[in-house]
Amino acid sequence: MWLYLGVFSALFLGLYDISKKHSLQENAVLPVLFLSTVFAAALMVPEIILSRLSPEYMTKVGFYIPAIPFTGHLHIFIKSAIVSAAWLLSYVALKNLPISIAAPIAASGPLWVLLGAIVFFHEKPTILQYLGLGMMVASYYLFSIIGNKEGIRFRSDKWVAFILLATLIGTCSALYDKFLIQNLKYSPLVVQAWFSIYLVVILGAVVLAFWLPQRKNHTPFVWRWSIPLIGVFLIIADFAYFRAISYQGSLIAMLSTLRCSSIVVSFLGGAILFKEMRITHKAFALCGILLGVFLILSSK
Repeated sequence: MWLYLGVFSALFLGLYDISKKHSLQENAVLPVLFLSTVFAAALMVPEIILSRLSPEYMTKVGFYIPAIPFTGHLHIFIKSAIVSAAWLLSYVALKNLPISIAAPIAASGPLWVLLGAIVFFHEKPTILQYLGLGMMVASYYLFSIIGNKEGIRFRSDKWVAFILLATLIGTCSALYDKFLIQNLKYSPLVVQAWFSIYLVVILGAVVLAFWLPQRKNHTPFVWRWSIPLIGVFLIIADFAYFRAISYQGSLIAMLSTLRCSSIVVSFLGGAILFKEMRITHKAFALCGILLGVFLILSSK
């Protein structure tokens, strides 16, 4: 069952990326990001309220969110701040890059985790991990060549730098998730619920401070039906992922590999919905990235 949940999560992560790209086309980034988090948080608020009013029923159906102390809220607020920084960078980058370029770069998390383990913790990767590392580096080099033909200079393009930085910050968030759930023993549903709410608080402050006073000087905001879908798809994807982890015998490495396969859905969306260029060449590079991810994660 956990494998099916992993595939389900990957599907909705891909739909999440497609919704972001659709929402951000010729649109203001900050209100799109803020409103999408509002819809995501709105899905979690009923669970929090019902967990206080009817804990027995919520436990029975598997949606119980236990109360946590002030320090717990502080820990989750820190996670929300980390993710807010990553999302601000990634949303701006996605607005200005083809999704068939941005999504594969955003899937480079396993590459950075492995490099960090080598540099900072002096870990010695297996032969398969070295092969995966080489495969991903070669594939990203191929993407840089393809990007050059579309006017995207990987070495100097600030949007590429933004998506790379967002991916690095996202890797920190994933490591922090592990600390919250495994070390501090917070329920995954607790983290997901309060993280969604604190995102609204943080991004609401950013909108009020930076976008609202200057909105007439920037790209105007246009409402699109895909904006609420961003939050809905993300909640569904994360819920399926956390459910999969809860199954006895589930393999984190396999689930991580399945989650990375969401870029296939994003890639197809770029080809079919957004009519992006050089899809055949990008598909070849994409296969290299997926193979590299599989080699890195399957050899843990």
